[in-house]
Amino acid sequence: MQTDLKDKVESKEKETDISILVLYNDDVNSFEHVIACLVGICGHSSHQAEQCAMIVHNSGKCKVKSGGLDEMIKMAERLIDNDLTVEVV
Repeated sequence: MQTDLKDKVESKEKETDISILVLYNDDVNSFEHVIACLVGICGHSSHQAEQCAMIVHNSGKCKVKSGGLDEMIKMAERLIDNDLTVEVV
């Protein structure tokens, strides 16, 4: 009985863990490319993507998406495939 409760608690903790996808500035990609990737891969509106691109440009990085670890890793891989510099934290 104790083990079942522990498993349920651990399972619930995993469900509520939030991972964050962070985009970093680089000197290679254009604003247009970054915006297109954020819209196409992360599901941002064009306005949201433009804001994130400006934050990255001015601050060096921006938290662009949050969610489950698997989902963030998949998005990160697609962004990396498009030559963007990202990290999941």
